[in-house]
Amino acid sequence: MSEHIKTRLLVVGGGPGGYVTALRAAQLGVPVTLVEADRLGGTCLIRGCIPSKAMIHAAEKFTNVREAAKQGGTLGISLSAPPTLNLAETVKWKDGVVNRLNEGVAGLLKRAKVQVISGWANFVDAKSCVVQTTGGQISITAEHVVLATGSEPVALPGLPFGGPMISSTEALSLQSLPKSLAVIGAGYIGLELGSAFRKLGVDVTVIEAQDRILPLYDSALVKPVARWLEKNGVPVHLGATVIGFEAGSLFAKTQDGRSLALKAEQVLVTVGRRPRTQGWGLENMGIDMSGRFVHVDDQCRTSMRNVWAIGDLVGEPMLEHKAAAQGEMVAELIAGQRRRFDPVAIPAVCFTEPEIISVGLSPSDAGAGDIEVITSQFPFAANGRALSMEAGEAGGFVRIVARKHDRRLLGIQAVGAHVSELSGEFALALEMGATLEDVAGVIHAHPTLSEAFFEASLAGLGHALHV
Repeated sequence: MSEHIKTRLLVVGGGPGGYVTALRAAQLGVPVTLVEADRLGGTCLIRGCIPSKAMIHAAEKFTNVREAAKQGGTLGISLSAPPTLNLAETVKWKDGVVNRLNEGVAGLLKRAKVQVISGWANFVDAKSCVVQTTGGQISITAEHVVLATGSEPVALPGLPFGGPMISSTEALSLQSLPKSLAVIGAGYIGLELGSAFRKLGVDVTVIEAQDRILPLYDSALVKPVARWLEKNGVPVHLGATVIGFEAGSLFAKTQDGRSLALKAEQVLVTVGRRPRTQGWGLENMGIDMSGRFVHVDDQCRTSMRNVWAIGDLVGEPMLEHKAAAQGEMVAELIAGQRRRFDPVAIPAVCFTEPEIISVGLSPSDAGAGDIEVITSQFPFAANGRALSMEAGEAGGFVRIVARKHDRRLLGIQAVGAHVSELSGEFALALEMGATLEDVAGVIHAHPTLSEAFFEASLAGLGHALHV
């Protein structure tokens, strides 16, 4: 006999969007049931953001030690023998980080008295689903439903995942390094992981169908990344379409008709992600779609009353912090508060070598909107903190885009080592409606990378100090 649960709020998906929704709703006194088929934390915590950054960190440490083992060493540091890598132990450490965070999410939900059900939900109508668990079948009906099912990697047509064809999920759990790796797709996922594997000593080749890498970022931001790839022996084939894989070789054709045959022990496919809309009964819910995404308004309401959708399921950008912000908002709306999702800008960070951060409008975005702008930047080559950690010679900078007539900030970008840590200050400046004078009037600590933001604002005002 199946169990039946009636709840005020049902959240489907325990990723950053779903569990934040559940936590905030519980804080506000809303009874919550959360259903998750896999582990709590979702793609970001279990298979994406956290494990990939852990592996990127390990790769950076390995390459630093390897540099010290070369003749003459580095910074006066030398080793008598090159380092060795036990990838299984590295992955074990990475898994420990993931497990700690997963257990932390479970603990938070338990403390908030959120009812968590482990199993696969299948909706029979907009407010009712059946969950298959290891202990049997559970039916759930709810007043409110929040859909937070996330996204999944896209495979190449005719080349499904399996064997040598891997997604980022498998790449983060390899037990030994391949001798050669072909990365299909030069977006942020492909270049983040491709760079990390190169630092670990793997021969990496990148294949991209478009005519440039990191197409979401402008050429000035991408240039230092392209320079690093070239310097570190990572061939990049642009305008190339993959046509097959056989016997350890990946075959592709370029736009000018040339054929490529690339040796690859494994192939990492990073050609995009799609919303997870299949396999859980979306078709039974009577919800309007917007292309491949669930259609929502500025409060994340779907076309069905009291059914909400958030995160990757509702469109770009597919980012953890967007999903979490939407989840928090929806929980407050269900509890009776007044909210809408209308951020000035959502930060986008690329953890390549070097890192890229972009918040708000780029110079070309502003120009396309017929806005007369001031564009100013400051190089990390003139920043003491960057130079003191060997990060001043890679071509990095901070750039500000401001409206000319009132000098209000419209966008901020940076490329360089550790610039991801500036994303909070950049986003805060835009959300608070800061002007160039506002940023210039804030005393920034020395020596820090944030001084480059201050100096870029001075440059916009026409009186930069250190360039």
